[in-house]
Amino acid sequence: MEAYLDPVMLNELGLEAWQWFLDHVLVWPTAVQAAVVLVAALIARWLAPILENVIAHLEANPKFPRWLHPVIQAISPLCFVIVWLVLQWFSVFATKAAQSSSLLIEIVVSLLTAWVVIRFASGFIRNRSWARTLAIVAWTLAALNIVGLLDATMDALDAMAFSVGHIRLSVLGLLKAGLVLGIFLWLAGVISRQAEAALNQADALSPSARVLLGKSMHIVLIVVAVVAALESMGVDLTALAVFGGAIGLGLGFGLQKVISNLVSGMILLMDKSVKPGDVIAIDDTFGWINRLSARYVSVITRDGTEHLIPNEDLISQRVENWSYSDSMIRLKLPIGIAYESDVPKAMDLAVAAATGVNRVLENPAPVCRLMNFGSDSVELELRVWIADPKKGVANVRSDVLLNVWNAYHDGGIEFPFSQRDLHLRSAVPLDVNVTRKSPDPD
Repeated sequence: MEAYLDPVMLNELGLEAWQWFLDHVLVWPTAVQAAVVLVAALIARWLAPILENVIAHLEANPKFPRWLHPVIQAISPLCFVIVWLVLQWFSVFATKAAQSSSLLIEIVVSLLTAWVVIRFASGFIRNRSWARTLAIVAWTLAALNIVGLLDATMDALDAMAFSVGHIRLSVLGLLKAGLVLGIFLWLAGVISRQAEAALNQADALSPSARVLLGKSMHIVLIVVAVVAALESMGVDLTALAVFGGAIGLGLGFGLQKVISNLVSGMILLMDKSVKPGDVIAIDDTFGWINRLSARYVSVITRDGTEHLIPNEDLISQRVENWSYSDSMIRLKLPIGIAYESDVPKAMDLAVAAATGVNRVLENPAPVCRLMNFGSDSVELELRVWIADPKKGVANVRSDVLLNVWNAYHDGGIEFPFSQRDLHLRSAVPLDVNVTRKSPDPD
């Protein structure tokens, strides 16, 4: 440490650095490269607005694919850098063809590439940790390429390897696999979301077919991502056939419920017994289907509670689908009136009261039936039809019964009270004593 603080040593290091600067920087090839970089930057500054106008014109076109809008929005701020990078790549090829030095231009290319990758990825990656990790990796690769250590580093990482049977796994291969898997999984998510959005706008497809196609595409893309990651590691996929069969057998026994729900989900999508928007009742749960998943069905009740019902339950249990083939349902409202009331008049008033509710259909028209002569009342039943059970049935019942209440009060129809006769049986006579209180003296 003291040797580095020696003034003589510091002077020698300074002279060597200055000599290197004179030999490598203040030379004619470096000046030419600097001029090429400057000219490329000026041309890129002139061409960037033209490219921005072309991109804006394409994006404004109604026929432009909607799934490309996020890509265009990420590219638009980088027009200047992208054009500059393309020009610098052409200059690298030109200098190499002329057998001239291109070190400075390659350094600029590395820095511009890292800049484009980081800025482009930050437009899609919302997670700050992943965005920061990508930035560190991009700048590290650029720095290694600038100092000429990128190939040596990759060779060193590839040499750090171990074998599992006939499969050779290296640190470089694992890093490549992780990078490829992450990129493909991200692309799978983006493509799946865009495909589902496009399928949801396809009126020719049923809701079940849209969900089935969307989920199938997502599964296929995930499988492709895993296969691509294994291929990047140099793994022979045929060697994993027996191992994969053993794993599949173990998963078949250990994940029976999960696999059963997955298969049940495919069946539900294919037979179209339930679909998003249907109003169903299963056990004590009544609501409308929000979405179909690979493992469960999301059902939202009228109180806003979302129930996640396993697909297997919808296959093995009895399910009431109020909108399977027709959304029209009939509501039965029991009504009791006193025996002294005018029954035909009460039936007519009940029908008129139901007709005044907005959601009650006029065809089929409401009807009122005499059902029974009860112990306390004459039992009527008002039957009405609605076509929108998704909006609830309790509110319709409330509105109809409230109209019936008002109509019966205005029409003189009485509601009965429960009547009970009380009989006292006793063999012992009861003594009754009457005591009068004497008046108070004045």
